Amino acid sequence: MSNIHILWVDDEIDLLKPHILFLEKKNYKVSKCQSGMEALEMIDENKYDIVFLDENMPGLTGIDTLAEIKEKQANLPVVMITKSEEEYIMEEAIGSKIADYLIKPVNPNQILLSLKKNLDHSRLISEKTTSNYQQEFRKIAMDMAMVNSYEEWAEMHQRLIYWELELENIEDSSMFEILETQKNEANNQFGKYINNNYEDWFDGTDGPLLSHRLFKDAIAPELSKEQPTLLVVVDNLRYDQWKTFEPVITKHYKVKEEKPYFSILPTATQYARNSIFSGLMPLEMEKKHPDLWLNDTDEGGKNMYENEFLKAQIKRLQLDIKHEYYKITSEKSGRTLADNFKGCKDNDLTVVVYNFVDMISHAKTEMEVIKELASNDKAYRSLTLSWFKNSPLFDIIQKAQELGFKLIITTDHGTINVNKPSKVIGDKNTSLNLRYKTGKSLTYQDKEVVAFRNPKSIHLPAINMSSSFIFARDDYFFAYPNNYNHYVSYYKDSYQHGGVSMEEMIIPFVVLDPK
Repeated sequence: MSNIHILWVDDEIDLLKPHILFLEKKNYKVSKCQSGMEALEMIDENKYDIVFLDENMPGLTGIDTLAEIKEKQANLPVVMITKSEEEYIMEEAIGSKIADYLIKPVNPNQILLSLKKNLDHSRLISEKTTSNYQQEFRKIAMDMAMVNSYEEWAEMHQRLIYWELELENIEDSSMFEILETQKNEANNQFGKYINNNYEDWFDGTDGPLLSHRLFKDAIAPELSKEQPTLLVVVDNLRYDQWKTFEPVITKHYKVKEEKPYFSILPTATQYARNSIFSGLMPLEMEKKHPDLWLNDTDEGGKNMYENEFLKAQIKRLQLDIKHEYYKITSEKSGRTLADNFKGCKDNDLTVVVYNFVDMISHAKTEMEVIKELASNDKAYRSLTLSWFKNSPLFDIIQKAQELGFKLIITTDHGTINVNKPSKVIGDKNTSLNLRYKTGKSLTYQDKEVVAFRNPKSIHLPAINMSSSFIFARDDYFFAYPNNYNHYVSYYKDSYQHGGVSMEEMIIPFVVLDPK
């Protein structure tokens, strides 16, 4: 502690001698002065770690001195000490960004607590977080060996996200590396679980809430004629990204319900999002809506008919609602909707599909700048948060709150940072996605995939009689043997979806009421 230098400013500084001796015994260095003007001169000439400042001094007052200190050194912490408990003084001091506020008479332990809070804050939090995670690490490792239900996997995913967000701000990177290892192990076990259980989820009632049941079972019960609802489907939104911008939204909305649900396989937009809006699995979409459904190898856009699928589902469920659907694929279209959102107040349901997160993740493979900005999950979360705060989507949500809309936020699937190539061989009609393949006579590494030889068993259409589906596990991505090295270096460390991982499959569904 001997390197901490305090400046204490008080016109009755001699009365504080016991406090100063107490701090010096604790190895703090304390400089003293008796006026605001003297303090400003000393700050010009010396380097201090913190200032204790008396509010009620003759000449330059504490509040005025504070303003001058902040002009000179905006980041120097200042603790205001005052006899007065008048609210306006507190408000002025807080508005001027004081580090702490103490009422006289102060005792030495209050001073010590304030020092620890302001100067040792990050170290103490870092040490506490590290020790807490070290204890939790063992518990997570034991629990992971026992996880055997989708509920337990959803809970495990959220525990790991909680610790990821806790540890991302501490300076000890070794803890973060341990967590990464634990996440990888969890995804390895999760892949085995999906391999053994996914098919059974469609037989009875024992499976989780899946994409094709989301509208009927979770969204429709929230709709009413009394209050309009805004449903926002943010493409490609991982659970950790939702947790990152939740505090921004909860300034305007309060969470009524938050729960994870599971994306169907493939965890790709044309399958999962069409499934949400149609209320059907892809095999049923192909049968019921042959005019709207396109398979992987068919020409044309695969997500052109979401509103048509939604209209058909609303009709099938016999819902008496007025709805409008918007797909936002650019800043300009988002801004137009934000500017005209008031026109949506007469709808029972306004659906907004927002593609920007998808744009970030795809752009990461295409653009070196984005690849650098989103070099890992922490950076990817930060990029998402920065985008969201400045996006038309946030404006739309604020307008919805002002108009009294209920808000539902969800996604179609998540995404994972891929690092390990997995060799696959298929014919020229094999689908192109990096995290799943469908086609005939596929050759692949068994341990690196979840494979279904009969697509109909998981309600997926077969492109031909002998088609199968394979899904990349963990952080693998599929690469063909020809031009292998170029392909691998191009896609390594990029965000992809379509496969089997907690990040892609276990995703948020959140209902919020306006504040």
